[in-house]
Amino acid sequence: MENVKVILWGLGAMGGGIGKMITKKKGIDIVGAIDIGAKLGKSLYDVVPGIERGDREDVIVGTAEDVIKPGSADIVVVCTDSFTSKVYDKLVFVMERGINVITSAEEMAFPQAQEPELTKKLDEIAKKNSVTVLGTGINPGLIMDLLVILWTGACETVDHIVSRRVNSLSPFGPAVMEEQGIGMEVEEFNKRKADGTMAGHVGFAESVGMITTALGWKLDKFEQDMEPIVTDVDRKSPYGFAKAGQVAGVAMKGWGYVDGEKKIEMDHPQQIEPEQVGVHTGDYVEIKGVPPVNMANTPEIEGGIGTMAMILNTIPHVINARPGLKTMIDIPVPRALMGDVRDQICEECKIVK
Repeated sequence: MENVKVILWGLGAMGGGIGKMITKKKGIDIVGAIDIGAKLGKSLYDVVPGIERGDREDVIVGTAEDVIKPGSADIVVVCTDSFTSKVYDKLVFVMERGINVITSAEEMAFPQAQEPELTKKLDEIAKKNSVTVLGTGINPGLIMDLLVILWTGACETVDHIVSRRVNSLSPFGPAVMEEQGIGMEVEEFNKRKADGTMAGHVGFAESVGMITTALGWKLDKFEQDMEPIVTDVDRKSPYGFAKAGQVAGVAMKGWGYVDGEKKIEMDHPQQIEPEQVGVHTGDYVEIKGVPPVNMANTPEIEGGIGTMAMILNTIPHVINARPGLKTMIDIPVPRALMGDVRDQICEECKIVK
């Protein structure tokens, strides 16, 4: 069996990091790379810091039109945007060339939560071209949704859920820094919050939608709010900087209502370099039910590595899945790929597609 062939679309912190992970695995190869600007025409192994070429064939960074051709890969990994509407055209471009696609776009973890029409179109296009599309990551995708759903598997009844993640934004790239307002003045943050242009954490609506759908609850209403986390010391991460008095993160809260009752609470303070100010990270799930669940994991599962690993580890599941748009509740439980990736590929599934 040939190695699994992957094309990377976007070579920033996430895409480049996934590329480095792929080169450490057996039975999977990077066969194409897409980016813009100064990276075009250069070797993938020159533009991604720390990635080892070894004896692999060189991969030259090109445009989507140059790189993505029918039959050129088993799957394309798209790490360019956070929102379904912004990544939509890229996903369609890939699928119309008969290739599976997985994306780190947060809204794509459960796109039907906010983009039902685009969700329908993506599903139709995927089925028409006999391919699969999935959005995933550490959060949304695992920590504040799939992990919660997994714990409810031990419950006879569930009355109330609290999903809490206290995390560091330091591993993430410029796009996330912008979305979280890192280095922004408080006045500007509040202005953007008021006019609806302050993104904050992208994914609460998707996580709540995934949980309620998995449990069979009918979501009446979803709400969220945010407040700036203002630093009193200068903080610097690889892709962000906040001076004392500026915004170093966002404290996000969200609520899901079922039958008029608040059933789900999301609590997610995130900032760059939290350790500098004595903030300890962690992941927590509290379920009031029969039996109750109280899970605590500290420190947090690192967001950068976690997102890269989630995408890498779900590649075989996407290739094996029936055509259409999938979410994390539609595919097998993700697990680390410690052996030959080819052993995880269902050849019969590929033929059916």
